[in-house]
Amino acid sequence: MRKSVGKRLMIAVAALATLVGTAVSVTPQAQAAGTTEYVYSNAMHRNVPVRIVDGGGRGPKPTLYLLDGLRAPNNTSGWLQNTKVDSWMVGKGTNVAIPFGGGGSFYTDWEQRDPKLGVNKWETFLTRELPAYMKKRHNSDNRRNGIAGLSMSGTAALNLASRHPNFYKAVASYSGYPTVTMPGFTQGIQASVAEMGGNPTNMWGFYPAGEWFANDPFLSAGNLAGHYVYVSSGTGVGSKYDSSLTPGSGSFNPVKFAQMVPLEVAASTSSQLYIARVATVPGVHLTTHITPDGAHWWDYWQDRFKQSWATTFRPAFF
Repeated sequence: MRKSVGKRLMIAVAALATLVGTAVSVTPQAQAAGTTEYVYSNAMHRNVPVRIVDGGGRGPKPTLYLLDGLRAPNNTSGWLQNTKVDSWMVGKGTNVAIPFGGGGSFYTDWEQRDPKLGVNKWETFLTRELPAYMKKRHNSDNRRNGIAGLSMSGTAALNLASRHPNFYKAVASYSGYPTVTMPGFTQGIQASVAEMGGNPTNMWGFYPAGEWFANDPFLSAGNLAGHYVYVSSGTGVGSKYDSSLTPGSGSFNPVKFAQMVPLEVAASTSSQLYIARVATVPGVHLTTHITPDGAHWWDYWQDRFKQSWATTFRPAFF
């Protein structure tokens, strides 16, 4: 067992180190549900666009925050470009807030301003500034809160939920990397930030000093006692959605396979290690979905979001 885990870890590390910056295309954005509103962040000294789907009704409402991936654009979100979860959430009695931007930031408070990525105080924005806005403008109760993310932001969602257990009741990670300080994954995160032009030492300082260990969801998993937690990933062996990612199929595309599958192998390794840890936490309501196939892409994340709504967020909110 130990040898098997070690072998998978080496494969995952190689995937993170060499492919974390691989570019992938996005589909055109359809007409999105909700409205784009501009929320001023005093911490970051700028307005942050946020797509908000109001939960409707008059009473106080829960709020679900959805975070974007490594290449999060400043004028939209991958959730709007590549899924229909915004329209799917209409009528479910829950406010949905999808902030734009944050590419390469890991949605955390950086120690220093970065020459390329600027001032990043996303933890402050997501746990203080945006919730205050949601309460004032959209009647969020700021009591029933959930957060979800994919890939980079899957790591961030678990980190934020662990660091603010009194604020979030539920959290979901789709293909995240929650073993931040394990060998190889640290280097993969550093490579991710660098791929976006940032200096990772400006984020959490010089590893192993600084704030790296304080931002490792694996180490802070105990804070999620009594919470609802959802963790998913695919193992990266082919795709039920796309035959070009399935070795042996007539349309197999080895270049596309190399771009999308190894990242999911790494996410699977990290997620399964995290699952084993969080499963030992007393009172945690844990749901997992580890599939024998799956690419690092939105088709899977949209399906997993819907599953996590049913198993994790809705039970936590209502």
